[in-house]
Amino acid sequence: MTTLVLGPSLGTSADACWGACAALLRDEFDVVAWELPGHGADRGPAPEGLTVEALAARVLEQVDGPFLYAGDSVGGEVGLELLLTAPDRLLGAVLCCTGAKIGDEAMWTERVAAVRASGTASLVTASASRWFGPGFVEREPERASALLHALRDTTDEGYLAVVHALAAYDVRERLGEIDVPLVAVAGAHDPTCPPASLRAIAEGVRDGRLVVLDEVGHQAPAEAPDEVAMIIRGLAKQLAGGVA
Repeated sequence: MTTLVLGPSLGTSADACWGACAALLRDEFDVVAWELPGHGADRGPAPEGLTVEALAARVLEQVDGPFLYAGDSVGGEVGLELLLTAPDRLLGAVLCCTGAKIGDEAMWTERVAAVRASGTASLVTASASRWFGPGFVEREPERASALLHALRDTTDEGYLAVVHALAAYDVRERLGEIDVPLVAVAGAHDPTCPPASLRAIAEGVRDGRLVVLDEVGHQAPAEAPDEVAMIIRGLAKQLAGGVA
């Protein structure tokens, strides 16, 4: 059975971000999900000077053999780093709501100031409007609530460590080095990583494809689990020699 490794987004947990999608895939894959420092079940101290490169190294330490990878937001950036530094370990990747560079200095400076002043709980209201596509909160209140509660429960130190890692990461000039097959999945209503960000990845690598999901914001695996699961299955079938 193929191993499928799942990476979560900033301010969420692996279960809140990927739980609904993972449930659709557990009969077909050996699913392994990892947590960001200070997020979800990882309550240990956040490493000083955390980088996306270090997060990718942690994934490689946790998983044996070749694997299929899927990640959202910073989890997607970790996927890019894995594709660059350990292409022999990756069979393929589905990168959701992410970018070769996410945000700018002003955006991250504002986020850091808010958390230092009032903690991660102070981000919940803004995230509720930024994370989700139209109508998601009304359609799936429990799933939306789980994501926002995960943000509230994320440690300030863990959140800030990941923010600093995100702010420093930029591989826009290295996309052409990636030749492992990938699918870039965009949310049509994602203000943080809009479709153009995912298109740049799909067109910049040697074997990429773009999928834009309507009515989806920044949390594609939670907002559209059936569609994301289908994309993962399709890539696995393509890699196995079938028709995606």
